[in-house]
Amino acid sequence: MSNKAFAHLLLWLLLAWNSVGSAFSDTLPSFRQVEAAHRPSEAWLVDRNGAPLDTLNLDPKVRRLPWVPLRELSPAMRHALIVSEDKRFYQHSGVDWRAFIGAAWENLVYDTHRGASTLTMQLAGLLDPALYRRAGGRTYTQKWDQIKAARSMEKTWSKAQILDAYLNKVNFRANLSGINAAAQGLFGQEPSRLNKAQASILAALLRGPNAKAAVVAERACGVAQQLTVPRPSCATVTALAYKSLVARPHIDFGEQLAPAVARMFLHTPGERVQVSLDAGLQRFALQALQSRLAALKANNVDAGAVVVLNNKTGEVRAYVGSSAGASSPQRVDEAATAQPAGATLQPFLYGLAIEQRLLSAASFLDDSAALQTSSTQGMWQDDNRELGNWVTLRTALGSSLHVPAVRTLALVTPAAFYERLQALGLATPSDRPPQRYGYAPGETAVTLTGLTNAYRVLANGGVLKPLSFHVGGAPGATQIMPAPVAAIVTDILADNNARAMKAGLHSALTTSGFAAVKTGTSPDMRNNWCVGFSDKYTVGVWVGNISGEPMRDVSDVNGAAPVWQALISKLNTARPSRAPALPSGVIAQTVRFEPPLEPPRRELFLPGTEQSVVTLAEGKGLPRIIGPANGTMLTLDADIPAAWQKMRFYSRPLHMQWNWLVDGEPAPAQWLQTDGSLLYTPQPGAHRISLVDEQGRALDTASFMVQVQTTP
Repeated sequence: MSNKAFAHLLLWLLLAWNSVGSAFSDTLPSFRQVEAAHRPSEAWLVDRNGAPLDTLNLDPKVRRLPWVPLRELSPAMRHALIVSEDKRFYQHSGVDWRAFIGAAWENLVYDTHRGASTLTMQLAGLLDPALYRRAGGRTYTQKWDQIKAARSMEKTWSKAQILDAYLNKVNFRANLSGINAAAQGLFGQEPSRLNKAQASILAALLRGPNAKAAVVAERACGVAQQLTVPRPSCATVTALAYKSLVARPHIDFGEQLAPAVARMFLHTPGERVQVSLDAGLQRFALQALQSRLAALKANNVDAGAVVVLNNKTGEVRAYVGSSAGASSPQRVDEAATAQPAGATLQPFLYGLAIEQRLLSAASFLDDSAALQTSSTQGMWQDDNRELGNWVTLRTALGSSLHVPAVRTLALVTPAAFYERLQALGLATPSDRPPQRYGYAPGETAVTLTGLTNAYRVLANGGVLKPLSFHVGGAPGATQIMPAPVAAIVTDILADNNARAMKAGLHSALTTSGFAAVKTGTSPDMRNNWCVGFSDKYTVGVWVGNISGEPMRDVSDVNGAAPVWQALISKLNTARPSRAPALPSGVIAQTVRFEPPLEPPRRELFLPGTEQSVVTLAEGKGLPRIIGPANGTMLTLDADIPAAWQKMRFYSRPLHMQWNWLVDGEPAPAQWLQTDGSLLYTPQPGAHRISLVDEQGRALDTASFMVQVQTTP
């Protein structure tokens, strides 16, 4: 605005002075409305007890923190604001006509650009978009409306309320809006603790929020000289101005303990959301994981995740979705990312075999050195031959042996196993078509969250309950497996002797109280898991790397296991975990083995499957089906008669009292041969051939697919 124009505006305003009334009083918001409408740019996540967990900025254009009442502002800041912006603030009624006339005279005579807006007028401009100052300044009409608004505001607002609202609404520098963000963003200081030098700089910024540090320092020195003694020296103010204004503003929100959970629940600026996490346990889990990853850095391991669930309620007590620090750009939630499960699905596989009464915990399983499957190019081979080719189910599960698991999968059928995984929430029909046979169980991809909750099913006697981030958990329960089966599997997972083959008797899987635990490493060596539970909590830990490259020299006990052990120990510090009582429907009996491949022991059985002596058939080996390899895809030629394409299955050893089942039904008499073999006529689809003893117990099973190919 030119000097002449400003003088004309002044005369016009003076002539119209008497007409100033309360025309704007109906459109101006009240102080309470302005305060209630204040929305910080951040949202806050707090734990079950209200302790801070994480802070998330949801408005990248501005940094605005919670409203700070005037009573909580340092006296130095209030004083600096008044002497800098509106010396007669407490004397005028919204417009300082004395300052207005003085500014007009200076602009007219000395060609300066001095303004005369009071704090009340500035606040009116902040509250009403129609009064915002544009790049070229306000028009006559805007200036007149601003004056009327300030006069009306002074009739209904107190002076304290005007200062209060102004300091919480005004922009100080860059995207720092309000005194709270400015004090913390520039000085890392609470507004109540601002000193005179800091207050002088903040007051000087109001004349030019984005002015260069030298300009702000000069103005701040002028403000400081008007403060009460003792005053900060100009040198002190200048040094502080350069230090605080040159660097990018930064607001330190303290520990950021749960960024993955914050991204799940914080969506609206200003909200404060409470979740079921425990801040102390969350901090411990994060530190334990980061410490372990530091130790595994040379093993090509740089990522991990942790989930801790309350067995009874399903509350998530700790959730580390990523081991990366709060300042890291890494935003992948590893706890919710599906990865190959390795041996961690074996408890549910063997549990299904026990439930179907195909096996017991004392059953001998073939651990032959190699096994070919249709979905793998190489051969499965377990790395410990101390027990020869035969181990019991308890040892196979406890020591995570691959070959017995693949054989057991064929026994229960992949389709039935996938139904169980789906019921547990670990698989969907799209994960892998059930008709594809022969794959290795460890290839199934699961999330740490889902896997941990599936193990919680074992802890809860076979009952699946939803996990929840809400305090108190969520309702709902589904019986997935019989309680006696869950108890038998739990007993195996808690048996330190069962895993001694690989883990030894004293390892990271050993705890002072009761705990059932399972480890697993994916076949590609990219993922290592440790999941288990005490009587109150289920803990899941995963480690791997962000790039997906194979790990080096990571075993079942030196990867995720130490983190799991540390968490279980902490959770049970107050009271040691106690082993659960056996439910009805479980028979505990001493069993011995012939030959004595494993020492006598107490074993758990379902009624009707109990044995006091388990004998390896004829001392030579368990019955085996000899025929097309398990998991084979058989192809029939449509142009060749079916009678010419029959397949023969033999049993070894031969026993004429044994019977054949085809897809669960007795084989037709015409298929049974005088030598005890089965001459099978293939039909398209998925099929299962079983060899059963006189009591109908399955001795061995072969599963395969049949397809028809037409010659072009």
